[in-house]
Amino acid sequence: MADLNNLVEELSKLTVLEAADLVKQLEEKWGVTAAAPVAVAAAAGGAAAGAAPAAEAKDTFDVILASVPADKKIAVIKAVREVKAGLGLAEAKALVEGAPKPVLEGAPKAEADAAKKKLEEAGGKVEVK
Repeated sequence: MADLNNLVEELSKLTVLEAADLVKQLEEKWGVTAAAPVAVAAAAGGAAAGAAPAAEAKDTFDVILASVPADKKIAVIKAVREVKAGLGLAEAKALVEGAPKPVLEGAPKAEADAAKKKLEEAGGKVEVK
């Protein structure tokens, strides 16, 4: 039981992005999808009256960079590169200068919220849809 408590403590120290990465890695390692039980539960509950809104709950979000003040452009470019892994400097600059543009598409809620927070802290105006 002590090992489980230690594991809970260690997992509690993860940031939202680290937790999302952990989920992805576990899904790949075990060959499962964390969203599957939610979809099955929503489909099963959809037969009951009043459960239709729960079945339509949105589980992926788009993070859209709406605008960037000129004096915050460099900070937002850096934040975009942190949020969107593998993006080069030229691509990040083009994305920021072409705002409004999507930074992340189809991201889980936690990842979308973390990206929005990071981009807003850098000075950008962000929409999550």
